[in-house]
Amino acid sequence: MLAPLRDYLRPKDPMSSPLLSTTKDRYFSRLSVDIFPDNPGFKESQWIRSEDVNVEHLLDVFTSIDAVPESTWDVCGGFMDHLYWHKPRLVMLGPKIEALPDDLPSKAQCLEVLSWSFESVGNHLERKLILTHALKLRREWGDDRGVARTLVTLSDANYRVTGFLEEGIRQAKEGSEIYERLGDTADQAKCLITLAMLLHKDNQLDAAGEAASRAIDLLPEKGEQFRVCQGHRALGNIHRSKGNKEKAIHHFEVAIEIASSLSLDTELFCLHHYLSQLFSEEGRSNDAHAQLERARSHAVNHAYLLARASQLQAGFWNKQHMFEEAKSEALRALGVYEKLGATNDAEYTRELLGQIDSNARGNGR
Repeated sequence: MLAPLRDYLRPKDPMSSPLLSTTKDRYFSRLSVDIFPDNPGFKESQWIRSEDVNVEHLLDVFTSIDAVPESTWDVCGGFMDHLYWHKPRLVMLGPKIEALPDDLPSKAQCLEVLSWSFESVGNHLERKLILTHALKLRREWGDDRGVARTLVTLSDANYRVTGFLEEGIRQAKEGSEIYERLGDTADQAKCLITLAMLLHKDNQLDAAGEAASRAIDLLPEKGEQFRVCQGHRALGNIHRSKGNKEKAIHHFEVAIEIASSLSLDTELFCLHHYLSQLFSEEGRSNDAHAQLERARSHAVNHAYLLARASQLQAGFWNKQHMFEEAKSEALRALGVYEKLGATNDAEYTRELLGQIDSNARGNGR
């Protein structure tokens, strides 16, 4: 890894620096590769974890010059895509992207990928605002495939923001219909999985199960394992809500096997987190704690996910009348949520703190 470029490469004219230009060409070519868990070369794209600071500085430099080529903004999208999969965090390029003129063809895609960085820190309200703008641009340009892609991403944001379930359901259905018309079964399945999540949260459990099962049926046996994994994760949560614990565990375990083969830490965190909740509901506290520790092992250096683990741990301690420990974990989670702008999570944690204090008083502490 090169020493951080920002420490010594600050030419007035970036284009006049042979070293900077050579480094730019090297990074830009690597960021132009389309990455996805099922695509060849996905694991090799983990190089971004050690070189993200250099890349971000380089992009900051080359997006500050006059007449920035549109291809540079495409590379920005590729950079944020790499971060989303391998090193989820916020980026400093956000204000520049939001300030781009609306008639720039790359803007909608850059906004959509930028929204993923807000997803990674739980700031779904900001994510929703960015995606709403991107959807407006997609519709104005008559880009049906782009509209469908943004619809499914926006519907996922509405799944996570309080009070927008109906809007999210409409968006997921519209996206699914567009992809069906285009004959794109893989992305149609993605819409159906998000629809299943929304219907599940709206307590439409049978309809949610049908959507998730249909999504899995649309996917091929090979080549779309990430989507299959997400489908099983959705079915696991649906069966958990129905009280079918054995079926829920089966689907979670199938999803874990797939996620492990693809080395998807965020997905593995979520799956072990759900299993931890399930075992806690069954009164299997040892199994619940074991699953929580497995979840933590997939959240190293990921502040938001570690905060979610602390929040869940606080709930466990509260049930076990370990109120001081519960309060400490909840406060740790709340501090992270407030810093990251994860408003929904922060509000839930404040409610949890209130429950902990109330329970502690009720037990004479």
